[in-house]
Amino acid sequence: MRVAVDISLYPLDADFIPPIKDVIERLGQYDSIDVTTNRMSTQLFGEFDDVMRALHTEIGTSFEQLPKAVFAIRILNNPLSSDD
Repeated sequence: MRVAVDISLYPLDADFIPPIKDVIERLGQYDSIDVTTNRMSTQLFGEFDDVMRALHTEIGTSFEQLPKAVFAIRILNNPLSSDD
């Protein structure tokens, strides 16, 4: 099943831009996931298991690197595509 995920990272630190760029770059390295960014969030598109595995890994890495951070995540199953 395909999913679309809308994710935003809020590092609770004055220097918040580098951790956001870092997690976006890490997510972009997964060949099985399409990543799109805008000024408010990042969207991930792919198979449920692939996306969840990537999120599990990269959120864990961010939590290890950052003393305090919040991720806001919305997940949509069976997203519309340009082919629908």
